[in-house]
Amino acid sequence: MKPGVYTAIHKDGTIYYRSSITYKNKHISLGSFDSEDIASQVYEEASHLLRTSCPLEDAGLLAPTVPFEKIVMLVNFRDNGLYFGNPIYLRKNYFSYYLSENEELKFDIDDLFYYSSHKILRRKGHLYVNDYGMQVTLLSRYGIRSHSVCSRDYYFANGDVTDFRYSNIVIINRYYGVFQYTTRHQKTRYRVKIHINGNYTIGTYSSETKAAIAYNKAADLAKSYGIRKNFPENYIEALSAKDYADIYIKLKISPKYIAYLQISTQS
Repeated sequence: MKPGVYTAIHKDGTIYYRSSITYKNKHISLGSFDSEDIASQVYEEASHLLRTSCPLEDAGLLAPTVPFEKIVMLVNFRDNGLYFGNPIYLRKNYFSYYLSENEELKFDIDDLFYYSSHKILRRKGHLYVNDYGMQVTLLSRYGIRSHSVCSRDYYFANGDVTDFRYSNIVIINRYYGVFQYTTRHQKTRYRVKIHINGNYTIGTYSSETKAAIAYNKAADLAKSYGIRKNFPENYIEALSAKDYADIYIKLKISPKYIAYLQISTQS
């Protein structure tokens, strides 16, 4: 058997070939292959890659048979002395996570532990990880909800949608039904809308917190008038139950909205 190659057997009894390499006292699996020759070629390319100073950007040319995900892991181990089970490459003050050779995501070092143990997957254009049996989207880790729209509810400060560093993600609207805008006098205000057979404006408020509570109050009113709809609820963790109740009671709701509810009940 050629160096770095081992045989293994599928459940159906057929033979396949595993390739692995030892580097800095760490045994690293390079993958499973249908032929001994390919497994051996992967081993030779990986060995050569670890002996050179070839930058990550050119490593694919040096090791064309090695899966790119594995190339990232090997080069990072070679350059930075840390081996991760995911395609992560450490850079100065941040790290890159490669979805493919041409898709590089950037994260703060604070997230290194999380993404070194959680593989990023893609489904219908959405990026997510499996966490405790649940699919958690990358954006939800920043407080961005599934209904949020880029450029309306949040945006990437430098325009790079692959840059997930915290300083680059700016959240505009973090609550259901709440939309931030700037008046002509450059004051920030929050308009609240609720959807019931169309969008209805609940009011405009001076703070995001009040606006979020106003949405909850509008949803509660709709339910009290017999409208059967599963309205989402805004959770404001920073407020105590008493403070929340005080704001809730004092908040004014658009009379037009209340009139609409009354008419809906009568009809």
